[in-house]
Amino acid sequence: MLLRAITPQDWDAILQIQEECYSQLDPEPLHVLQSKWHVSPQSCFVFEVNESVVGYCLAHPWTTNMPPALYEPITHLPKADTLYLHDIAISAKAQGLGAGSKALMRLKQLADRFNLGSLSLVAVQGADSYWRKMGFTPKAIDKCLGSYTDDAMYMIYKLNHRDE
Repeated sequence: MLLRAITPQDWDAILQIQEECYSQLDPEPLHVLQSKWHVSPQSCFVFEVNESVVGYCLAHPWTTNMPPALYEPITHLPKADTLYLHDIAISAKAQGLGAGSKALMRLKQLADRFNLGSLSLVAVQGADSYWRKMGFTPKAIDKCLGSYTDDAMYMIYKLNHRDE
């Protein structure tokens, strides 16, 4: 499995994978997804198998405990201290190929390069159990997660080499 930078030709496949993976959420519009890529192209990538896009990751530097709302484009990056995993979606065609582990390894390297102390995300549709296995821990925050699913859970992965 190849992890590579997103190209303009990848967006149709990304939209199809988003539709496949999120049954409890309305799909985010293309311009909203692309806004994450525009502000931080180096932390957005696709998973490719046999020259076919089978998954994607949209991540960007952000502020801990303040996840952005869904359906709103990102126009600029704040003073960041976490690498926010806005969306990692893997098609059923690629399940079991280790895509999540490979993505997490890349995201940890990027957070280190950006001098960020953690990775963070909002788990939806029961994905918190997967993210716990990957080392993320739930964290109560004051920000409302109303634009996400009812089971939305903010989670954080502290990078070991950073001071708290």
